Amino acid sequence: MFGRRKEAPSAQQTIDQQAAESAAQQSSAVGKGAPTPTRKAQEAARKRPLVPEDRKASKAAERQAVQDQRLKMRRALDTGDEKFLPLRDKGPQKRFARDFVDARFNLGEYLMFGALLFVLVSLVVPASSDMMIYVLGAFWVMFLAVFVDVFILSRKLRKRLAEKFGEVERGTVWYGSMRSLQFRKLRLPKPQVQRGQYPA
Repeated sequence: MFGRRKEAPSAQQTIDQQAAESAAQQSSAVGKGAPTPTRKAQEAARKRPLVPEDRKASKAAERQAVQDQRLKMRRALDTGDEKFLPLRDKGPQKRFARDFVDARFNLGEYLMFGALLFVLVSLVVPASSDMMIYVLGAFWVMFLAVFVDVFILSRKLRKRLAEKFGEVERGTVWYGSMRSLQFRKLRLPKPQVQRGQYPA
């Protein structure tokens, strides 16, 4: 009741306190510089139209890009350019398999011609005639010879791939075997080596 009265802060203490508060405000303002944007404002800034403003120009540009890509792929199939080849033809092992098959004479190249000849003859010659028996026998002999030739090719190709690359990628031998059944001039990518010019 009769305790001492609290002393009022001096003028110097008041000035020091105000200076400290203003310094704290300035430091916080310098560190930030601007108020934090709200989530709504940030999302609005990131929004882009789903449909471009000029649809015709966008479609034309997309069509041109697709056409350019196809043209590059077509050229790559002619020249063997690895960069623009389809995925199934890419890779050093696939290229080695192509060159190995293209350097070789393959009986399978002529299998389709033999099959077509057999169909044409069967349309003309009666099924009961002796000639038809000989034609059928010749076709089966050719088919068996192609099978043996592809088997030998696959064994040799697998051996060469293992010698050069160590581990043979899955599907590479099958890729080369199927290429050997195509007529040389119709193969894609086009052959880049002459017959007898085996890859090193």
